[in-house]
Amino acid sequence: MPLLPPRWRLTLIVLAALCVPIASGVVWLFLTGTFDRVHGLIPVRSPSLDNWRFLWQSVGGRPPVHVAIVNSLVFAVLVASLEVVIASMAAYAISRMSFPGRRLYLGFVLVLHAFPAVSLIIAIFYILRLLGLFDTLTGVILVKAALELPLGIWLMKGFFDTLSWEMEMAALVDGMSRWRLFWKVAMPLVRPGLLALGTFALLSAWGEFILPYTLIVSSQRTLMSSYLQTFLTEGYSDFGMVAAVGVVYALPVVAIFLVGQRYLLNIYGGGVKG
Repeated sequence: MPLLPPRWRLTLIVLAALCVPIASGVVWLFLTGTFDRVHGLIPVRSPSLDNWRFLWQSVGGRPPVHVAIVNSLVFAVLVASLEVVIASMAAYAISRMSFPGRRLYLGFVLVLHAFPAVSLIIAIFYILRLLGLFDTLTGVILVKAALELPLGIWLMKGFFDTLSWEMEMAALVDGMSRWRLFWKVAMPLVRPGLLALGTFALLSAWGEFILPYTLIVSSQRTLMSSYLQTFLTEGYSDFGMVAAVGVVYALPVVAIFLVGQRYLLNIYGGGVKG
């Protein structure tokens, strides 16, 4: 096997050094959840399942962890589905149709993405109260999907811009409707973009904390991010159980990333054209 050039070896050394703090945090998380006591990264007591008892029983009046896991899965899957479908339809219309105010609309979409969700949380709270969607998964799903749509539209527009006009024109000449063309021709051709956006949306929704923590108060509708936060109190916090819950919370993210990492790279290959 040929040796890497010195420049690349130096790059790998720098990247490895940057990964050490992150890797140490992951190792500490696992060791703290598995052992009763850890000094740094060295266990000083025998392994114990006491920190993992939340898996088979309710702890401190909290709902069972499977309730939070199911809610988080429903939340993440529905947010990703809404974002992919709506962003694809909007991006296709912007990419393929000429209408007055098209560039202005694209600019407004980009501006909307610039607003952080936390700055809109009070307005979102009042709107959900008005619509009767406060303290519901439906309300939080709609809010999260709406806040992520601007980025999804821009990403998918880049993929649709790369499609050949001649192929679509041939399909239209053969009598295919625009709606059928979108679903039968355009969508299969941008499948890498759909998978990339879906993976990104799943990861973003699974890690969301501010929206569910603010807009959901019922324990039976809690998500894993809010469930984990309940173990961090102002007084005494059981860091062993916090670490164990953190491991369970991180496992689906790792699985999603391992499956979808090659699709995430397509986000940077789709291109963005005017």
